Amino acid sequence: MDRARRQRVLALLPVCLALAFSLTAVGSSYWCEGTRRVAKPLCQDHPGVLHCIHYSSGSRDNGTQAVQYIWEMGDDKFTWRRFHLGLWQSCEESLGSAGEKCRSFQSIIPAEEQGVLWLCIGAEVLNILLTLTSAILLGSRVSYHSSGFHWLKVDASVAILMVLAGLLAMVAHMMYTTVFQITVNIGPEDWKPQTWDYGWSYCLAWGSFALCMVASVTATSRYTAARLELAEKKSVRKGSQLSQHNFQEPKSSEGVWETEAAPSPAGCALVNISEHLPSDAEGKVSMC
Repeated sequence: MDRARRQRVLALLPVCLALAFSLTAVGSSYWCEGTRRVAKPLCQDHPGVLHCIHYSSGSRDNGTQAVQYIWEMGDDKFTWRRFHLGLWQSCEESLGSAGEKCRSFQSIIPAEEQGVLWLCIGAEVLNILLTLTSAILLGSRVSYHSSGFHWLKVDASVAILMVLAGLLAMVAHMMYTTVFQITVNIGPEDWKPQTWDYGWSYCLAWGSFALCMVASVTATSRYTAARLELAEKKSVRKGSQLSQHNFQEPKSSEGVWETEAAPSPAGCALVNISEHLPSDAEGKVSMC
């Protein structure tokens, strides 16, 4: 692989990484993680466990006569369940089973924040489309290289597309953060987390933003360097043309003095140079 092709592959690498990070982050549900405090299930769901007494005063078949005694107080009556959520859904551990129980994230957030969430999703989708377009352009630059094609326009387009993708990603992440924090404060009581933090999907999303900006700066640098190189070549070409023009043989001067010889004694000749002398001077010189 020659040097120019290797440079084009290296320029394509951050764009592909940004696209992969964005797709992974949008499709996953680990933007935020934390724990929720939920009440422990009734003793009738788990008879015979510690701190529970299952006492029946009537027949075994008559469940209405069952009496349950629980002497756990304070925080002992609650248990902790881990949860994680993304753009689309929120999932948490299920008590008594190894699976997870998931529900839509849109059903959790307040009604006035629904539009902000949809704007966030739209910005993320536009970010992916712009990054994909840039990857296609740079991929064509790697696979097919021709000196006759205007690759400068490709670099300029990639620089603009990637900076737009980065700005959209930044706005989308900030909107999601705002929606999540508002939901934590005024969301439904059966969902509010006790502790929470940002997950690996959130880190991937911001990593995609950083890679978009790196790709934009790299494309701008390539475009600037190529433009300067073209301008230098044009100036060198013009200089060589001017030097060739200046070294051409000059034409003979047309302002030669007109001489007019006249007979004079002693073998001398009188030459008329009146056109090249002051008006008060005589215009004939004796030449022997």
